[in-house]
Amino acid sequence: MELYTYFRSSAAFRVRIALNLKGLPYTPQFIHLLNHGGEQHSVAYKQLNPAELVPTLIDGNRILTQSLAICEYLEETHPEIPLLPSSPLDRAWVRAIALGIACDIHPINNLRVLQYLSNELAVTDDAKTGWAQHWIKLGFAALENQLAGDARTGLCCLGNTPTLADVCLIPQVFNAQRFQVDMDAYPTLQRIATHCQSLPAFSTAAPAQQPDAA
Repeated sequence: MELYTYFRSSAAFRVRIALNLKGLPYTPQFIHLLNHGGEQHSVAYKQLNPAELVPTLIDGNRILTQSLAICEYLEETHPEIPLLPSSPLDRAWVRAIALGIACDIHPINNLRVLQYLSNELAVTDDAKTGWAQHWIKLGFAALENQLAGDARTGLCCLGNTPTLADVCLIPQVFNAQRFQVDMDAYPTLQRIATHCQSLPAFSTAAPAQQPDAA
């Protein structure tokens, strides 16, 4: 497998974690989202991923895009180390957390949104940071209440074994720290993140550990 990735992309970070948790080897192909106006906009890469986003996973002759779709594909093709629990109710719980992060928090603060705020709306850097903080805090407050108030929460979002929920949470915590969000306001999220970051599948997927980190 080949993974088109960028060290600081939280979506690519998710897939790196998922691949590591399942013990699946892959060859990284680095797409720098800033160099030369963004390598994701090149003609060659657009042929792989018309959305001009990372990640893209190549598995044989199959091209897969969108981080959660890729994770679900890995789950279905390599179910031995599951990212989703067996109970339908628990699967819905895990997916709700993952989708809450991947659909409600992350897209509002990803690179192309931030670039639009700067380039088209002339938003200052301070205002842009405030924008990111607002949406992260809003989402994290809801997630903190959800996890802190449920007996299923353990060392991880569900029990003590990482799931798709943790695969999404840890990259979003990384983003929150980039935007100087005070994680002390979210003790449950911080505790889960600290635990997961101690696991090799997460620590080796971390942005600072990637060969393209700058």
